[in-house]
Amino acid sequence: MSDNEAEIETIESLPLDAWHRERGARMVPFAGYSMPIQYEGILAEHNWTRENAGLFDVSHMGQLSVSGPDGDMAAAAEALEALMPGDFSALKTGRMRYSMLLDEEGGILDDLMVTNAGEHYALVVNGAVKWDDIGHLREYLPDEITLTHHDEQALLALQGPKAVDAMARIAPVARDLSFMQGTYAKWGDVPLYITRSGYTGEDGFEISVPAQQVAMLADALTEMDEVKPIGLGARDSLRLEAGLPLYGHDITEQTDPVSADLAFAISKKRREQGGFPAAGKIVETLAKGPSAKRVGMTIDGRMAAREGAPIFAGDARIGTVTSGGFAPTVGGPIAMGYVEAGHALSGTKLQIEVRGKMLDATVTDMPFVPHRYYRKPKA
Repeated sequence: MSDNEAEIETIESLPLDAWHRERGARMVPFAGYSMPIQYEGILAEHNWTRENAGLFDVSHMGQLSVSGPDGDMAAAAEALEALMPGDFSALKTGRMRYSMLLDEEGGILDDLMVTNAGEHYALVVNGAVKWDDIGHLREYLPDEITLTHHDEQALLALQGPKAVDAMARIAPVARDLSFMQGTYAKWGDVPLYITRSGYTGEDGFEISVPAQQVAMLADALTEMDEVKPIGLGARDSLRLEAGLPLYGHDITEQTDPVSADLAFAISKKRREQGGFPAAGKIVETLAKGPSAKRVGMTIDGRMAAREGAPIFAGDARIGTVTSGGFAPTVGGPIAMGYVEAGHALSGTKLQIEVRGKMLDATVTDMPFVPHRYYRKPKA
């Protein structure tokens, strides 16, 4: 048996695998799973999500819960804060935070969402590293803290300006959520946990649903005029336009929260009190500034720069592209990458080498396309 055949045998199927294939999805290996990259085409699916509502299968993500003894949320928060720079003890029920799992050097093991779900903290981690995350958490969480992997649950993301109308037909309480809030709901007899969040820069929701009922829910949503299934291809172009990093590409164990431009996830309290991995080193980098920084770039012409392309200022190589592609909403190629801090200011002119050609590029503020998250007006 060849190495390729061995690799093929290790690819797992999502609960909706047959559902995707019935709808003509082109399936590709991603994060250890066979996943739909497109149905009608990436451009059409990208534009549909920007204008209507796209349904994404993100069941490859890891859904975990962390709980303290006898539901002690303070103990669970303290345990999580020892591993991440988030201020979870201040997180009210139904509120969620973006955070990062850090190693002892301050490198990013994963980026993830943490929600106070009432009696436990719910974590959603990246599919490609979820088993590493689970191993890390089991090793470093105190014995009295319970970690549960909810592999019986599927996860859908409904994204776009019309997502709220579609979601409200399934669970009317969805309209009451603001960005980065979550709630329990029932769809008939089916229990759901809904968060108003996502990975496209658009308003939208992520829906945790028992895997046995996910096809029924996907059917109910896609029967609505404003909803179509969307593949990984458009998910990537949407998140790139939104300036959101992809783990394993734009952020890795070799990058820290400050150089990755994710310092917003470290609250003032955590900066002052520390107590998370490499806190001293990270706080020092915050004060002094990083040597390199993740930036966005627009590229002249039509040729896209892909991951690994070298970035130059004159004759000096000053960075590397980590994500890139054609941006349908922008109408041209864009990229993210790391450049030396002296070249990270918006408006800085650079060049990117692609197939022996030097493409003119300009450092640009992110997001490339404005976020349209829904935040309730303050009373």
